[in-house]
Amino acid sequence: MSDFRIVPAGDAAWLVEWPARIDPALSARAVAFAQQAKRLHDAVRDVVVGYCSVTVYFDPVQIDGGDLEGELRRLALAIPDAVTADGAEIDVDVCYGGELGPDLPDVAAFAGLSESEVIDLHTSRTYRVYVVGFVPGFPYMARVDDRLAVPRRSTPRLRVPAGSVAIAAGQTGIYPSETPGGWHLIGRTRLKPYDDTRKNPFLFKPGDRVRFHSIDRAQFDRMA
Repeated sequence: MSDFRIVPAGDAAWLVEWPARIDPALSARAVAFAQQAKRLHDAVRDVVVGYCSVTVYFDPVQIDGGDLEGELRRLALAIPDAVTADGAEIDVDVCYGGELGPDLPDVAAFAGLSESEVIDLHTSRTYRVYVVGFVPGFPYMARVDDRLAVPRRSTPRLRVPAGSVAIAAGQTGIYPSETPGGWHLIGRTRLKPYDDTRKNPFLFKPGDRVRFHSIDRAQFDRMA
């Protein structure tokens, strides 16, 4: 499909962009492209998947940038429209509400629902990981039920606890570490999206599918 463009991102990277939107088909195309771009040449140092883009970093000493751009263009044209590029299935246990999810009442009020109904909606879907970023390991997942598509907080928190499960603007995510943040906190998980003691520090990758499961506080505490 030819609805893409390739533009330089400095002197050692190419940015491949498709139409800008959060769309599972475009995400699958970007993931499939990234998987193949990694294998194009030893000079490809890294690939970074965005919502509808892939940035390919390369060593300009090992390969001419113009030659690589031609290879990337041929590769992008060869990716089929209906490509399937799904990753792992990941289950996430979450303790919702209370001190672990202080914004759950506000989200419920926004949606005109009870807190339990918000939890039911949040756990009823399989979410696709589109991007990992902001801080190491933070997965941007979509799409939440439209009733839960609350805007970002008007005033971000200076300290969001690690493991906080949050929603904002139609997406949901998990804070891997304590950091400032402007999303609405609805629960917390013991799962670690990023852990530098693991062989693969990053738990989530673009294309992964995620399901949330509600647990009570006693179960959450036993996982400590």
